[in-house]
Amino acid sequence: MKRKIATYCFALMGLCAMAQEAPSRLHIGGYGEAVMTRNFYSQSFNRYKMPENYAHDASHGRFDLPHVCVNIGYDFGRGWSLGSEIEFEHGGNGTAVEIEAEEAGEYEAEVEKGGEVNIEQFWINKEFLNGALNVKAGEIIVPVGYSNAHHEPMQFFTVYRPEGEATIMPNTWHQVGVSLWGRLDEWRYEAMLLSGLNSESFTAENFVHYGATSPYEFKVANCYAAAVRIDNYSVKGLRIGLSGYYGHTFRNTLRTPGDKYKDVTGALGIVALDFSLNRWNWTVRGNIDYAHFADADEISAYNQANWTHHKYQDGNPHHYSNIGSNALAYGIEAGYNVFSQIRALREKNAKMFVFGRFEHYNTMAAGTYKAMYGYTKKYRCAVGLNYSPIKQITIKGEYSYRFFEKPDNNGLAADSPLYVQPYNNEPSVSLGVTYTGWFL
Repeated sequence: MKRKIATYCFALMGLCAMAQEAPSRLHIGGYGEAVMTRNFYSQSFNRYKMPENYAHDASHGRFDLPHVCVNIGYDFGRGWSLGSEIEFEHGGNGTAVEIEAEEAGEYEAEVEKGGEVNIEQFWINKEFLNGALNVKAGEIIVPVGYSNAHHEPMQFFTVYRPEGEATIMPNTWHQVGVSLWGRLDEWRYEAMLLSGLNSESFTAENFVHYGATSPYEFKVANCYAAAVRIDNYSVKGLRIGLSGYYGHTFRNTLRTPGDKYKDVTGALGIVALDFSLNRWNWTVRGNIDYAHFADADEISAYNQANWTHHKYQDGNPHHYSNIGSNALAYGIEAGYNVFSQIRALREKNAKMFVFGRFEHYNTMAAGTYKAMYGYTKKYRCAVGLNYSPIKQITIKGEYSYRFFEKPDNNGLAADSPLYVQPYNNEPSVSLGVTYTGWFL
């Protein structure tokens, strides 16, 4: 009897130990952004085609939830772990079924709101050599460029993610693949094998931004790609990162182009350099990205031919747009924590960054169709405040000014038929509240 009681006691102690250990292995967190913007420029999709007609349009306000993410991770032990992230973009999407009285009481499904719900991450990781080597497989973030590797709202000052990188590349870029990564002293490395992008979804105004998405229940993988990233932390408070991507993008679809395009690959190469400095109460971040897209003219012609053939079909998921052969983006932002000079606030770990940002990007930096898309060459300045009463919460305010180069009219009068109208500048004011943290 005493032996049975002792056995039960040991079993109960074991269950208690497991119960105490389980929460420490489970991780739940996330981040989110709620924003309000007032744009003091026209919202018409034609504002770049005939800018003179939209110079005096009224301002326009927007409320949005750009990103709300829930992260769930679990440590299985013996080096095995799981990570996942569910992202609700712009508040998620919604549909509803209604009975239409005007249509003889038929049931009809209607879109209630726009937005997206994505599985942004879902991977299994195996750790070796105390973290010097890891193997990760599943839906993984592609860490090319600053904004993909560092996309949480406390990792940039502006209310929205850095505009240049978010325009020319997928953002946040995530795909199914296999990754080798690790940390060696002051170096972190990552190398990935993943499916290629789809050139049918490239556009003049967004370059390859939409290429990672798929309209199907799966991602087509007729083409493969590789991505690499290396970060160095040798200097105190400074991180410097170099990343790159290479892969073919043509034929990565269910459609067969035919022998006419047998030599077309749509090879895409991207190289990006970025840094962040956190020292002396300053935070400074910068990036420069350059991309080259081979066979841009041939694929633009292919896209245009398909647009002509399929333009009357409903539900066509592709863009069929002209595409630039090169794209670039660069930017720098700097902020100073003014609360660091106020002892009472410094002791509470409250922060108030006064910041400025400048960036330039062009999705049609080179290519046959460059002259048709002068408005893709954009500049943007922003100034504002980031207030963090506690570490996990940041309230952001920003004034931004997007502008364009003035066309060279060589002294032509404004009423001349050869005169090129300048694009209207695009100022805006934005406010946002964000959080980032682990709850468990």
